[in-house]
Amino acid sequence: MEMNVNNTGETYMIKTSKRLKGIGEYYFSQKLREIESLNKEGKNIINLGIGSPDMPPHPEVIRVLQEESAMPSVHAYQSYKGSPVLRRAMADWYQHWFRVSLNPDTEVLPLIGSKEGIMHICMTYLDKGDKVLVPNPGYPTYTSAVKLAGGECVEYKLTEKNNYEPDFEKLATKKLDKVKLMFVNYPQMPTGKLPDNTLFEKLVLFARQHQILLVHDNPYSFILNNNPMSLLSVPGAMECAIELNSLSKSHNMAGWRVGMLCGAAERIEEVLRFKSNMDSGMYLPVQLAAAKALTLGQDWHDAVNDTYRIRREKVFALLEKLGCEFTHDQAGMFVWAAIPPGYQDGFALSDQVLYNSNVFITPGGIFGSAGNRYIRVSLCSTEEKLEEAISRI
Repeated sequence: MEMNVNNTGETYMIKTSKRLKGIGEYYFSQKLREIESLNKEGKNIINLGIGSPDMPPHPEVIRVLQEESAMPSVHAYQSYKGSPVLRRAMADWYQHWFRVSLNPDTEVLPLIGSKEGIMHICMTYLDKGDKVLVPNPGYPTYTSAVKLAGGECVEYKLTEKNNYEPDFEKLATKKLDKVKLMFVNYPQMPTGKLPDNTLFEKLVLFARQHQILLVHDNPYSFILNNNPMSLLSVPGAMECAIELNSLSKSHNMAGWRVGMLCGAAERIEEVLRFKSNMDSGMYLPVQLAAAKALTLGQDWHDAVNDTYRIRREKVFALLEKLGCEFTHDQAGMFVWAAIPPGYQDGFALSDQVLYNSNVFITPGGIFGSAGNRYIRVSLCSTEEKLEEAISRI
């Protein structure tokens, strides 16, 4: 609720909607302001928190954007379904890397970033009182989007003991009749857990048995992972699952806001009914540049991963200095680590490192209660910055 004083001196109040109850500002939005304030004090904070790639896209991608932007005919509103060129490139990308055959006209929907797709999906399928299975730990946007759409979150815990996989036996004992959606995310963020065919098959079987729509969020498949996988490659998945993907991490294009939703034609049309009321399409040169990015081959991914691999070794050294425990086989652009004894939680360790060493690392608790005894460190900083962070710590 906000109080204002008008020009007659009268006080009046403006109430926010009930849907915002319990929805706070995104943690990183809030923390970045604090870091900005500390930097103004001369602290020179090294930010190892956010997974925003610091490397540029391929030069050919930038060239296409520049050349297409100079064309006089590309500045109009675009199709709500995206350019046929981009949809074809997305379908070809899925066929090449995931061995999944998609109809570019009906089974692919370009998004202005996959984060907006999470919101669109919730608004498309959820009514008040509908329930959604969300991972704990997991991406906080899943929970926020469900609540904003009027749904209720039912957490399922992912534990190191269970290899960060859902406990399907325990889930089956829950009352699932009002559950409409289940968010899953492999390679998992924040834990870096890789999927395999057995896990994906279990997810599809569970969804089919309980008439739940699986929403697989899949932006990390190409980062420090030699075997990119799509949930849609599992037989029967197209009947019960949709998949979000993104160029933000795989192609260093986070600020470009290019994502995609893939699935059965019926699901794409349903989500489009909501999305088409929210935006007026994506700038065509961005779409054409994204289509170029999707043609990049193994050499591109190898070069990006070579850099991340070197950085990961530095992060391992940093975590050892902090006395943390971690596995070496994590995928994605982060390292997930258990904090040492003596700290109340990851927030306490994060704050100590921030205020004593001028280095920011993410407390695992922002991803759910199951992350309270963990921290997460991003690989999106140069070797020099990581070495400086180690030196400060």
